[in-house]
This record gives sequence, C-alpha cells and structure tokens, in this order.
Amino acid sequence: MMKINHCTFPGDILYDTENFVWADIRRDKRKANIGITSILGYISGKLSVIKLRQVGSYIERGKSFGTLESPRYFGVVRAPISGRIIEVNQAIIDQPELANDSPYAEGWFAKMEISNIEEEIKNLQTIESCYEKMATLIQKHHIICFGAFPDYEMFQIGVECAATLAELDELLEKIAIGNVVHLVSDDTTADLEMVRWSEQTGQSLLETRKEGTLFHFIVKKIK
Repeated sequence: MMKINHCTFPGDILYDTENFVWADIRRDKRKANIGITSILGYISGKLSVIKLRQVGSYIERGKSFGTLESPRYFGVVRAPISGRIIEVNQAIIDQPELANDSPYAEGWFAKMEISNIEEEIKNLQTIESCYEKMATLIQKHHIICFGAFPDYEMFQIGVECAATLAELDELLEKIAIGNVVHLVSDDTTADLEMVRWSEQTGQSLLETRKEGTLFHFIVKKIK
C-alpha cells in the first residue's frame, strides 16, 4: 500500500488517472477486476445508487460501463481497459457505500475478459509512476481521505465548541450505530474538547487531523 496525502493506493494494481479507475489484471487468465479509486469515492460522496452494464457487454477503454449517484453527485464510470464484462459485483448494487468504504477490495465493480492484455497495460500506470499525478488530483479536488469514510458531515466554522458538541449529540441521536461523522471546526480548543467529549459520551473518536486552521474529526457512533 502507498499513501498519498492520507489517501491509500494498493501497489499491485494499475491505474487510469484520467478517469479515477483501476484494473487488477491477471495475465495468466486474461481477466481483470476493475473499480473506482478512493479519489472518485471522495469526489462523489457517500454513494446511494450504482448501476452497471450487463454481463456480456463489450466495453471499450474510456467508455461508460456504469453510473454513480449520491445526494450531491451523478456521473459515469469509465472503463480503464477494453473487454467483455463477465461478472458484476452484486454487493455494490445492494450496498453502494462499499465502493466508498473499500474501493480496492469488497467495493470492486466488475470483472472483465481482456482480448489484448499487453495493449491494455500500455494505457495504465503503476502507483509509483503516477504518484505525482495522484498528488496533484488530490490537491486539485480538495480531497481529504480518512481511515473511515464519513456518512455525515458537519462544518462548524465560527461556532464555539460547546454549541458544536450539542449539535453533534443531536445528530448522533438520529443516526444508526456504526455511522461515521466528519466534523470540521476552527475552534482552537476543539481537539481537547473532542477528547473530553469522547470520554464522557463513550462514542469513538477515530481520527483527529489539523489542516491549516481547521480541525477534522472522524467520529463513529458505537452506542
């Protein structure tokens, strides 16, 4: 695994940086699993609907093989390689958020049969060769990756920490156990207050990060 600005990229797959997709090519079987990168997952937000082309469809590289939908995003997913779809991952149809939570494992999209592996590989890059490009894309799209993908976001700029925590408590009362909240605050005491809040409430503070003047907190409801 390689980390670029906190975003994780496996080292054993190939990337199409223009379309935010990847391919795990198995040369011996002339097949490949394909999916979206964590960058596209964060651009789209928590996915609510994923639609994919049917098994048997032949897709050319760069053409759409599906669509993504979230409360803030709708877009197509473009194939990193040319080939025939031989399997789709029903799990992401049933649970689209898997593509956010585990984009390189459980959240894969489809399996394709490739006719010309050597030709397809020419159009893809290892993470080492596209490191700078990925870093540029993360910066361009203002991507901030975390260990757990947020289900909800709270931006509390110019709000005192006490008021922020009251709103956080209200939100946690409404959401399901296991849901994750990304909280952003510019209160200078927020890091200390969040630790105290976590100890008092028993809720999990998974991650704390400071970017410039802003604190980013990842909170998971566990009770």
